[in-house]
Amino acid sequence: MKEMSEVRELKVNRYIVIDNEPCKIVSITTSKPGKHGEAKARIEAIGVFDEQKRSVVYPVRHKVPVPIIDKRVGQILSITGNTVQLMDMETYETFEMEIPEELKDKLEPGKEVQYIVALGRRKIVRV
Repeated sequence: MKEMSEVRELKVNRYIVIDNEPCKIVSITTSKPGKHGEAKARIEAIGVFDEQKRSVVYPVRHKVPVPIIDKRVGQILSITGNTVQLMDMETYETFEMEIPEELKDKLEPGKEVQYIVALGRRKIVRV
């Protein structure tokens, strides 16, 4: 799910969709309006799921998609290789997802983790 927002309403540490990838904004620089145009904003962002740096330039009145980031809590049921089985603490839904490289040695069954859901994809963010 995503909603639309004007470029001038965006702020650092918020989110934007670039190339169908939810990204966290790391910097926004705005240029002055030109002789015949309007001010433009350069947005630098890092992909939430793929950690890739992306940058785009839009007029400040341009509408851009903003992902709805859902922060949730889950409990680890089991770990098999690079895959962890989680149970959502609110809905009791169980699902499997890949373990992020930086959390490989910190996860163990029974522990609670915080994960995010954006554009139909999930990622563990902290233990």
